[in-house]
Amino acid sequence: MNRVALIGNGFVGSSYAFALLNQPIADELVIIDLNKEKAEGDAMDLNHGLPFAPSTTRIWSGDYADCEHADIVVICAGANQKPGETRLDLVEKNTKIFKAIVEQVMASGFDGIFIVATNPVDILTYATWKFSGLPKERVIGSGTILDTARFRYLLGQYFHIDTRNVHAYIIGEHGDTELPVWSHADIGGRPVHDLIQKNDKWSAEDLDDIFVNVRDAAYDIIERKGATYYGIAMGLVRLTRAIFHDENSILTVSVHLNGEYENDDVYIGVPAVVNRQGIRQVVELNLNDKEKEQFNHSVNVLKETMSSLFDKKE
Repeated sequence: MNRVALIGNGFVGSSYAFALLNQPIADELVIIDLNKEKAEGDAMDLNHGLPFAPSTTRIWSGDYADCEHADIVVICAGANQKPGETRLDLVEKNTKIFKAIVEQVMASGFDGIFIVATNPVDILTYATWKFSGLPKERVIGSGTILDTARFRYLLGQYFHIDTRNVHAYIIGEHGDTELPVWSHADIGGRPVHDLIQKNDKWSAEDLDDIFVNVRDAAYDIIERKGATYYGIAMGLVRLTRAIFHDENSILTVSVHLNGEYENDDVYIGVPAVVNRQGIRQVVELNLNDKEKEQFNHSVNVLKETMSSLFDKKE
């Protein structure tokens, strides 16, 4: 039985639960939240939709003891990003929340895979790894999975191509220092930069604008509706499926670097092979000089932010 324990039943968590129910992935879903009545209500509501679902998922509201037999614990709990606030502004308060959460999960006897969605996701994934004591391969952050999806969507719109046939990555921090890997962006095997050189209606300036729209998408959505949740929820379900189906899929998630990309002791968004064991391997792209510089800057920003939170001598 594939069991998912969802911790945090706010906008992202409840959207994840709904999206998960609509795919035949998990056999069991337990919802854990400080607001027990909300968790109970959502479990009831979701159960009432089972006659229309492609799965027979057992859904209930529970507590940390239910994590003992969970294969995956998905953490969506924490303080939300407010208008005008960066993801990094959330570091201190959410790190404290995570320490309490992870300690209670591990006390249950949990020995599965963590998926972290709460921002700042790279730092909180590192925190989950530290607090849990689990192998780095079994602690995964959502990383730039959503940024990459936004990137592919906007490129598809620009070139009038189905977004599923656009191959391009956003890597680095899930935040203001992320970067597009233009050197590996292609459509149908044709590099994007070659496409714009051969057609006057496309331009490098437009590509720059596309990336800015990707990077700032969360701010634009938060300004309009207060939070982002549908896109990231679907990304989390995609990651869950890759694990349960042992897919060996390549997804841009937050993983621990140990020499890859010439960096170490940091969780950051890069392409990685995901299967039933968690992270099988990090995929190292051959970055150009500009991309290397941007990626290293992103790493340094994360490490500087973390320096006051974790004793690196541990």
